[in-house]
Amino acid sequence: MKKTIMLLLTLLTVLPGPALADDQPSLDIVWPAPDTMITLGTDMEKAIGVVVESNFTLLPAGQCGSNKRCGHVHMKIDPQGDSCNIPGRAYNSMNSDVGGDLVKARFGHCPDPSGRHVIGILLADDQHKPILVNGRPVTALVTVTTKITEEKTSE
Repeated sequence: MKKTIMLLLTLLTVLPGPALADDQPSLDIVWPAPDTMITLGTDMEKAIGVVVESNFTLLPAGQCGSNKRCGHVHMKIDPQGDSCNIPGRAYNSMNSDVGGDLVKARFGHCPDPSGRHVIGILLADDQHKPILVNGRPVTALVTVTTKITEEKTSE
């Protein structure tokens, strides 16, 4: 019995502890990988799904309740400017309506959907305000190259 207790105590000191509630917020783009070549469809949106990972719970806006480690993501294509934004919006897409780890990147709003683009993701709280760490927003970026599928013509 004494050996069992000693073994348990040893394991408790060696095994990693649970993540602390005050861990810094994190956000990563899981897909697409950097420098991926992406073939876009011929539809007007020319959209792809961008998969993110965060240590925040990603829920629809207004659904976080008292959970301070909860929010959603805002996404821009070529975030250094606004040329790929939805007309009249400050972003290209966000997942605040559905939550989760998937957000739609709509390359059809870009003046030139094909070519080299940067996808930028921002972690936002339940009220759409950026989550800050050391005064800076929590973001993730990935550079991709896109091309448009050539439509087949029937003869």
